[in-house]
Amino acid sequence: MSLFTFLAIPGGYSIILIVVVVLLLFGGKKIPELMKGLGGGIKEFKKASKDDKEEKLEENN
Repeated sequence: MSLFTFLAIPGGYSIILIVVVVLLLFGGKKIPELMKGLGGGIKEFKKASKDDKEEKLEENN
């Protein structure tokens, strides 16, 4: 099994590897701030897409 195959198949080992790399890069204190920012970005994206759909529906009526 090559390294590429190991990383291409999502599973337990890949997730553990990703978590370890994130912890090493950002540290334990910084991760909650990053997740809060990511959550806010996703929330804003969903709101913008919902507003866009509503705007298109209003234009069609």
